[in-house]
Amino acid sequence: MAASSRLMIGEAERRFPVRIRIGVPPEGFGSRLDELKAWLDDNCGAAGWAMTPSGLRGVLNDAVAVYFCDAALAGGVVARWCRGGTVATVDGAFQIRDDAPPMRRGAPLHRTPGTGGRAGE
Repeated sequence: MAASSRLMIGEAERRFPVRIRIGVPPEGFGSRLDELKAWLDDNCGAAGWAMTPSGLRGVLNDAVAVYFCDAALAGGVVARWCRGGTVATVDGAFQIRDDAPPMRRGAPLHRTPGTGGRAGE
């Protein structure tokens, strides 16, 4: 492991009490890494998370560690970005999902009783 990686990991461990590990798929994250980082910025704030290498079997690039201030934020990442309805780990790391969760459907418009019109009219 490079000295700079050790420094990054040490700093993240000092700043953030919660860590999850995510296994890197054999083909890599691809564009999902940028999407994950954008999601983290939007939901945790730019200074509310950190990501470092976290090799599992001594291989530097087979997992990443994501650090958070709050366990609820870590749970949100697992729910949105990791596989399965029941979250399982492989060698102590969550596995990134291959698809996005289904989009929410908006509620249909409704009528307000007694007004004869739509809500807000």
